[in-house]
Amino acid sequence: MKKDGNCAGVQRRTYFAVGCRVIPTAPTATARQGKTRLAKWFTTLSPKEKSKIVKDVTQLVLARRTKMCNFLEYKDTKVIYRRYASLYFITGVGPQDNELITLEIIHRYVEVLDRYFGNVSELDLIFNFERAYYMLDELLLAGEMQESSKIAVLKAINDHDAIEMEEANEEKNK
Repeated sequence: MKKDGNCAGVQRRTYFAVGCRVIPTAPTATARQGKTRLAKWFTTLSPKEKSKIVKDVTQLVLARRTKMCNFLEYKDTKVIYRRYASLYFITGVGPQDNELITLEIIHRYVEVLDRYFGNVSELDLIFNFERAYYMLDELLLAGEMQESSKIAVLKAINDHDAIEMEEANEEKNK
């Protein structure tokens, strides 16, 4: 155990995520063209700062070759990214955080997206962004892993979908 009470290998904080590209937040997703499809920030920054970070980090990640390492440094933040088909999932974490755990969180998020959408694509994220954010919120809370079970996350999402269907049916019957 470290002095602050956290285990040495435990992921403490994700600064940002770009559901296709991101930094100081949660997983961000970015398309190969550099368009951000999802972005979730767990730190408070001005919109101008956020857009600069997203632009800079996206350029850094998109300029890298496929065989290069998935970790890089941006100012005082570690940037961890992973490419799935045409989407880049990018996160920014503190210098003390574990890169491999962060990669596993990104992978877990993509697995949940794949299970829900059936081979997730950029269009799924564009047209169902609220569900993609909901899944991210089920996995991460304040930048820290909340739920590691894919089954539990998918059950929560399916329950949410069932409630929405009931409400839609009630509205229809009025």
